[in-house]
Amino acid sequence: MPIPFRALWFVLLLLSLVLPVQAQGLSALARLDRAASSVTRSGDEVDLVLSLSQPVPWRMRFLDGPPRLVIDTREVDWTGAADLDLPEGVVALRAGSFRPGWSRLVVELSAPSRIVSSEMTTEGGTAIRVRLAATDPESFAALAAQPELPEWVAPAAADLPPPLPEGAGPITVVLDPGHGGIDPGAEREGYTEAALMLTFARELKEVLVRDGRFRVVMTREEDIFVPLETRTSVARDARADLFISLHADSLAQGDAIGATVYTLDEKATDAASAALAERHDRDDLLAGLDLSDQDDVVAQVLMDMARTETSPRTDRLAGAIVEAIRAEGLRMHRRPRQTGSFSVLKSPDIPSVLLELGFLSSERDFARLTDAKWRAQMAEALRSALVAWAQEDAELRALVAP
Repeated sequence: MPIPFRALWFVLLLLSLVLPVQAQGLSALARLDRAASSVTRSGDEVDLVLSLSQPVPWRMRFLDGPPRLVIDTREVDWTGAADLDLPEGVVALRAGSFRPGWSRLVVELSAPSRIVSSEMTTEGGTAIRVRLAATDPESFAALAAQPELPEWVAPAAADLPPPLPEGAGPITVVLDPGHGGIDPGAEREGYTEAALMLTFARELKEVLVRDGRFRVVMTREEDIFVPLETRTSVARDARADLFISLHADSLAQGDAIGATVYTLDEKATDAASAALAERHDRDDLLAGLDLSDQDDVVAQVLMDMARTETSPRTDRLAGAIVEAIRAEGLRMHRRPRQTGSFSVLKSPDIPSVLLELGFLSSERDFARLTDAKWRAQMAEALRSALVAWAQEDAELRALVAP
């Protein structure tokens, strides 16, 4: 029978408490021993043996869409996991940091599965051993739908000060460095999109704070994973005046050179824009409005009403950014303003843009993105853009105020 996940959590927690003392409060990362690890298939069952350099607290759960087994561990370097030979039924292994002090290994499965047995053995070497067997989609959906434990909810945004009354105080800007943790984004020559965008977001935050007219909130200030839904929730919780998601993707095809500003549209500008857009099943985020008791039709109408007011403000924000970047003499895409169905832009009442600073797939963009002087120029251009937009926005809103 499948192991109930809440019961499994307490078993794993108890195991973490009785492990040898050195497993608590690690002084260094535990590491995967790739040579002693394996993923094999025997009949209808799949066995995972993940050999570690020392015991660590750990936990497991399933996620759906696609079916995945998630293994969270305390400070494990999973280098080499992606190179393990995989049998039929296991699509891929992906690993990385998930939240401060915790790592995540994602086992992507080709079909719904259940846990037959799981344990951490410490005799003759430490290893996490998990046996999986096929199950029906309904049973798997029930496992994957288990609510997250209260102590394991997504990490809160970094540096989230108390919100101010509407219209009072400085302009609240939420900066969203794309990707992070287990999701490094685009990669090139040892650089990751997640790290580059975090660096730039920190630099831009300092420029804006020094200006004195801005209050800046970051969706993350470390190399951690932050779900897309949490990123937009941060903006709502901070009562953001505007939201900027920062990216530097890589495209195998298409004209991908120079900075590009994206705004929300369910129909992407072109195939390249569609390839970049991250999609979710339902965009039901509306600040200040509880949609839990509304049906989908009512919720959609309410959100469309909010977007009717927000869309022109978002368009002016995108225009101000393009104008300021060009004024600074920085390279922009030949079509600097585009649209896409990006999930992080779906807060209907907060002007939101996604800024591709450049593309790691471009040699020239890569050189610019890794140049501190260029990044400083871009940060100054964005500061000028936000000042100009905020002034115009305040003037226009005053004209329609009752």
